[in-house]
Amino acid sequence: MTSRIDKLLAAMTCEEKIGQLTMSAAQYAVTGPVLAGDVSEDVRSGRVGSLLNIWGAERAHAIQRIAVEESRLKIPLMIGLDVLHGHKTIFPIPLAETAAFDPELWRRSARESAIEMGGDGVSMTFAPMLDIARDPRWGRIAEGPGEDPWVASRYAEAKVAGFQDGGSSQGLAGAGAVAATAKHLCAYGAVRAGLEYASVDVSERLLHEVYLPPFAAAVAAGCAAIMPAFNDLAGVPMTMHIPLLRGWLRREHRFDGVIVSDYNAIVELLRHGVAADLAEAAAAALKAGVDIDMMGSAYRFGLPDALDRGLVTMSEIDECARRVLALKERLGLFEDPYSRGAGAREPSSLRARRELAKDIARRSIVVLTNDGLLPLQPGLRRIALVGPLANAQAEMNGPWAAAGDPGDCVTFLQGLRAACPNAAIESAPGITIENDDSSGIAQALDICRSSDLVILCLGESASMSGEAASRAALGLPGLQMEFARLVFALDVPVVALISSGRPLIIPEIVERAGAVVATWFLGVEAGPAIADVLSGRFNPTGRLPVTWPRSAGQIPLYFASRPTGRPYHQDDHYTSKYIDLPEGPQFYFGHGLSYGHFAIENLTASAEEFWTGDSLTVEVAVRNEGSRAGEQTLFVFVRDLVASVARPILELKGFARIALGPGESGILRFPLPAAAFAFPGPDFKPVLEPGDFRVSVGPSADPQFHLTVLLRARPV
Repeated sequence: MTSRIDKLLAAMTCEEKIGQLTMSAAQYAVTGPVLAGDVSEDVRSGRVGSLLNIWGAERAHAIQRIAVEESRLKIPLMIGLDVLHGHKTIFPIPLAETAAFDPELWRRSARESAIEMGGDGVSMTFAPMLDIARDPRWGRIAEGPGEDPWVASRYAEAKVAGFQDGGSSQGLAGAGAVAATAKHLCAYGAVRAGLEYASVDVSERLLHEVYLPPFAAAVAAGCAAIMPAFNDLAGVPMTMHIPLLRGWLRREHRFDGVIVSDYNAIVELLRHGVAADLAEAAAAALKAGVDIDMMGSAYRFGLPDALDRGLVTMSEIDECARRVLALKERLGLFEDPYSRGAGAREPSSLRARRELAKDIARRSIVVLTNDGLLPLQPGLRRIALVGPLANAQAEMNGPWAAAGDPGDCVTFLQGLRAACPNAAIESAPGITIENDDSSGIAQALDICRSSDLVILCLGESASMSGEAASRAALGLPGLQMEFARLVFALDVPVVALISSGRPLIIPEIVERAGAVVATWFLGVEAGPAIADVLSGRFNPTGRLPVTWPRSAGQIPLYFASRPTGRPYHQDDHYTSKYIDLPEGPQFYFGHGLSYGHFAIENLTASAEEFWTGDSLTVEVAVRNEGSRAGEQTLFVFVRDLVASVARPILELKGFARIALGPGESGILRFPLPAAAFAFPGPDFKPVLEPGDFRVSVGPSADPQFHLTVLLRARPV
């Protein structure tokens, strides 16, 4: 610890130490950067050490000036903001961006977001969200990387690197770097019945195999902060979970950064029924190692009482204050508290950022079905673009759009008109997303009747995904399905664009539309991205990062399930199946179509037998049999055929992409370290048991398209 921090701690009063552990929100008068309420006095007196939900260089510098020029000890503020998929330039939502299966793109969007945040005075972001989500009823599935821990771990590494790379030798102290906060530790995506903030009860094995690995990856990548989840885990709220916060995180993984509570979570320990008063709640969180109390009064008003009652010690308060001050030092706030927000945004940088947003959006789009309607034929003269999301500028950004301006978004209608100048494109919403107003249906149907093609834009509003947006029914809300049936009845070819923050249950749309495209929420460049994909200017590459169910009764549904002693067999009644639903999902994890066909063949391994300490490489040949240049993404899965613990039918261990012109061939290589064949043993430390493994490579988790090879691990 530096001498600066030692000197500060020696000089601080108890109130000032607790102030460093307190994060509040700044509110501003409408007329300008004049602090309203008593926040300025709290900063001046040292009762608040961090602020959130504030941006803009003038505002950030105004409040920072109070901290470093008017407070007794001149300690700078940390300023935090939730930036899940862009600050002002809004990129696709994380679930959509994951569909690109491109860690470099994931890193670049975080990098650009950090630059924009730094330009607005922000020094900390509450991202990336790393919750594994296998239940699309949970609204926050939109905010994370989907269902697989291997994917989420790569996502964690990419996002931490992007947020925290200052672009120079300054590292995290650079003006274009922000402290990343990996959230929410842990198992938040497994809340009961997909219900936001509800309880979680999962096995220790699931914790160590599924929910903890992305956070381990974030810590290994140097993540500056961790946020515990709102939920309890088997009766113990994560905000006070000593075994996971002090044990697994700090002791086992040597995390020495800051743990920041979620919004008001420490006070909510009273509602969980594990603390009788504010002092007990504050003590429970502090003893678990939570350093910052976000937007609660627990530390500010509870810790002094807890100290008097002997529930906590001053050394425990000092321990937390040290970590907060150390992060401020890493961020370079002591050296130059005004460096963030000092630079103007160059027009050329903004243009490049928009181009990146467009490229990521194109690569996030997943073509689910296509019977030949896509790409659009150049001879189309009249196109009907109908539905509540056809020209819905305010919905394009999706949830958690930070400082994004909906007015910056390009809609589907605007994008298609720009891309198809020779076609007459008429548009009408027909209906709204959620209301039962049918007054516009007749006009929309008239447009459809006189058109060569209908593009039907359906789905959710932005507010229907994200935090506090759990949905029990995952069909199209409002009158959308009824409207779609009327459009289908016209017998005009239909392309359906589905905007959402989660998989939706739309079997009738899938059956009746000539093409179905998952557009998610694509951000500011939604319109141009959709236009490029539909027109064929861009050959789609997006793949589903989550399994797409055909019925809510299948939820939770994911590819990495464990085998049963009675696997599905259509001719045997006493096997694992639903008697009222076909076997399998609507679409498998990894599913996604392009405008062509790729053949895969000749799967080989560098060794069919390997020692348990060795690594090996799997190779597969890929050939573009289509008439267009395109890209093919392949996934490699492993199955331990006989183990001391039943292993999943498929475990993802890698993905790779290859770009090929028409008729071209190439080789994709998947390095498989010995760790790829290991699993958590009885003490949840990795073990690699000798025996047979099946390695599969394919374009999705659908086993009918896999090539397989049998490998044998031999004991060292």
